[in-house]
Amino acid sequence: MKRPTIVDLSEASGLSISTINRLLHGTGSVKAQNVDLIVETAERIGFYGLGALKERTRTNLPHRRLSFLLQQSHRPIYQLWAERIEAAAERSRSAIIDANILFEDDLTPEAVAANLLALGEESDAIAVVAADHPLVAQAIDELRGRSVPVVAFITDLSAASRAGFVGTDNWKAGRTAAWFINQTVSEPGKVYPFIGSHRYQCQDISDASFRSYMREHSPHLQVCDTQLTQEEPENAYEIVSGLLAAEPDLRGLFINGGGISGVLKALRELPDERRRTIKLVCRDIGPETRRGLNEGLITASLCHAPERMPLELIDVMLHLVEKRDSSSIEQRIVPFEILTQESVWT
Repeated sequence: MKRPTIVDLSEASGLSISTINRLLHGTGSVKAQNVDLIVETAERIGFYGLGALKERTRTNLPHRRLSFLLQQSHRPIYQLWAERIEAAAERSRSAIIDANILFEDDLTPEAVAANLLALGEESDAIAVVAADHPLVAQAIDELRGRSVPVVAFITDLSAASRAGFVGTDNWKAGRTAAWFINQTVSEPGKVYPFIGSHRYQCQDISDASFRSYMREHSPHLQVCDTQLTQEEPENAYEIVSGLLAAEPDLRGLFINGGGISGVLKALRELPDERRRTIKLVCRDIGPETRRGLNEGLITASLCHAPERMPLELIDVMLHLVEKRDSSSIEQRIVPFEILTQESVWT
């Protein structure tokens, strides 16, 4: 049987011979969608130069330096995000990505703004997890002036110059957390929501929607003042320990931010009988959360999708680099995952 030739590949793909030759010999750029079509068609018809095409596919891609400003290097959740971002960057078929990941342990807006501006000197685009603050917005405005798009990751920002947002529907997350508490708590009592900071939009929105659901559907439960952990497990431990000692009718906890390891530490100190009366819903996905789910301490975790979120983030960043002059804001809402003791992986 005759081997398929470039002419056959051209006819089967609907692309010109010159386009295929540019990819095959590396003599010019080829649009990403045409590269995919050529390779897929070559595989289908058994084109002899498939190996060379796949190699050229990689070299044909643009090089992009994407920076990711994450938080608190000591928190497992951010180490997990870093691993997933690196994996997503390596898998990209749209560009060769140099992923520059920076952890910021100083969460002050001054430090975040300074890091953003420094990263802007060497990045095609930046993704940031940060509390909302005018200083952060000012840095994003300056970066927009330098044609460096900034994408808010996980929690949105109010900066008018931000180029995009990749996160989940936090209103639905808060109401879903309340649904779990409502379904699993039958005795009257008190419920305490927790947040890490008043300036994280994702937490503030979830806190408000949690309360809205409880007002509608849980008249037997009193939703108390929101507790602030500053994203620190030690703070969470002290607060929860104090509540457990002072509130014998404590029935539910919604941990809508950092500090889950401290919360679990406090619960583990309780007698089994008391512990079973308290239902805990959180939004974390780290190893301590998986342990808490397996132990039955956590009723459910409503977490960001660890595989899909970085893929969507990188796709948005690459798209924004290609249309730097656009003033529109690109938004990707990724459904959150629901983990329980029966569904969590170990």
